[in-house]
Amino acid sequence: MYVCSCFGVTEEQVRSHAAAGACTPRRLAAECRAGTDCGSCVRRIQGLLGRACPRPEEAAVTAVAPAVPEPATPPALPAPAPAVPAPSFAAPAPLPV
Repeated sequence: MYVCSCFGVTEEQVRSHAAAGACTPRRLAAECRAGTDCGSCVRRIQGLLGRACPRPEEAAVTAVAPAVPEPATPPALPAPAPAVPAPSFAAPAPLPV
């Protein structure tokens, strides 16, 4: 079935270009001019490309991430300072009368 009647581009041609890497309407237009004349086919092209091309977030999930090295163990903390006894507060001496 024709997608772009202005340039005679079929659904199969759109899928073929998408498989070759033209995953945006602009890149597809550069390949076969589809969508560059009257523009009535652009939404249909977007729909076909959306089904034929992986989304960026899906491609990121399926991509292999580089190995991340384990963090080095931090150096040992210094020994805590010895505890200093808290001063004891006695009741103040009564004032002479």
